[in-house]
Amino acid sequence: MSDTPDVLKKIIQRKYEEISEREAKVSIQTLEKKAVMQSACRGFMAALQQKHQAGKSAIIAEIKKASPSKGIIREDFNPLEIAKAYEAAGAACLSVLTDQDYFKGHEDFLIAAREATSLPVIRKDFLVEPYQIVEARAIGADCVLLIVAAFLSQPNKLKHLYDLAISLNMDVLVEVHNAEELALALELGLQVVGINNRNLHNFDTSLQTTLDLKKLIPPSVTIVTESGIHNAADVALMRNNNIHTFLVGEAFMRFDDPGEGLKQLFE
Repeated sequence: MSDTPDVLKKIIQRKYEEISEREAKVSIQTLEKKAVMQSACRGFMAALQQKHQAGKSAIIAEIKKASPSKGIIREDFNPLEIAKAYEAAGAACLSVLTDQDYFKGHEDFLIAAREATSLPVIRKDFLVEPYQIVEARAIGADCVLLIVAAFLSQPNKLKHLYDLAISLNMDVLVEVHNAEELALALELGLQVVGINNRNLHNFDTSLQTTLDLKKLIPPSVTIVTESGIHNAADVALMRNNNIHTFLVGEAFMRFDDPGEGLKQLFE
């Protein structure tokens, strides 16, 4: 992790501690049994494609209470109601933060959001060990996030976790921030890649990141643009560059009704 940003190193270090704490309480074997008992995955990537085929933007709407850079984003936080509002507003999928220490998230938020809707849900967290992948399916996740920046010195581990998630019938959103990470991601043979426009070294966001990396991505790979989508002009910029899949959280969370925020941004 020599080139991994300090903030990510800190979060990942805490993740390993958290995994040890959880394993002491619930074994991976117990999680595997729970995973088998879960209802079938809902098809995260298929839901995105359905929106595209209907000529619409595919929105992954995020349920997010806080972030390390912004602190508390939404005081009035009811994951169940937010999930319902997103579904009613036409979201393709849901993204739910489950990291507790840095994003004030929880697995229960994902469980509640999925039970309240028919939408596929991605577990948004810092997943670095097989335990967490199995745990994601055990709580009902349809998709998991893998952040390439966490595996720069362990590309084989990235592939192992990717393959494990697929073997559990989950989809995987692989997230990149730059060309080096993108090259590692494309080696996985993926169909969808997430481009995070946030610079993890200084937390600045620039939509130019998506536009620059787009040039390096085969047309067969769907791009999800993440972070920095705040207004209609941002949406238009992406659409004008043939990018129609968006992961948006903060902009929606700041509306009294997050579903109304989705409608206004993507009308």
